Amino acid sequence: MKKTILIVDDDVDLAEITCDMLSEYGYQVTLAADGEHAYELLRDHTYALILLDINLPVESGFEICKTLRKLSTVPIIFASARTSENDRITGYDLGGDDYLPKPYSLKELLSRVNALMRRTYGFLGQDEQYKFGKVEVNISKREVKKNGEVISLSLKEFDLLAYLVKHKEQAIKKETLLQEVWGAFSEVELSTVAVHMRWLREKLEDVPAKPIYLKTVWGVGYMLSGEADK
Repeated sequence: MKKTILIVDDDVDLAEITCDMLSEYGYQVTLAADGEHAYELLRDHTYALILLDINLPVESGFEICKTLRKLSTVPIIFASARTSENDRITGYDLGGDDYLPKPYSLKELLSRVNALMRRTYGFLGQDEQYKFGKVEVNISKREVKKNGEVISLSLKEFDLLAYLVKHKEQAIKKETLLQEVWGAFSEVELSTVAVHMRWLREKLEDVPAKPIYLKTVWGVGYMLSGEADK
């Protein structure tokens, strides 16, 4: 998982300071000042974590979180000047993973971000590698090899493969793959998933028409099956 963070906060000065700090520690940070901008970004991009303010124009952070949780499990940290017990409980009940009161220490924010990223994705500094059949997938390096030779995959082909390989032997709905790989608010058609699966099979399966690993689960979606060792 790439170390990408979306900050949704209308306090531009604080958001930029936080962005600079996180960038120094290797995170790729994008800023949005309101829910509308955040949804636009989420249509075309996936993020490893979202830092979400509550008091936002038009739509509150609570409302944004509620919408996101219908579509995505992306980790969410609420960061807000609203520090009452009821607000914290509401944040957790809606699906938030952590709650950080404003004004916050940048060191504490970094510590909580690192901790949540570790809990969700494992230790980011380590290579995350998988193998199935003749195919090796290095998630950390975003590299795929077959018979020892590097296979060129598009951005979304790799993201789709990475999601399946990390959920091996699980039948994943097409709708879930679309949300998790293309973004919670992607406007691409569901058929896009099938097209990318066909392309992956052509590049990775010995007989694409009779896939051994990248299998269709009829009535559900797709699954990476067979030997897939980490």
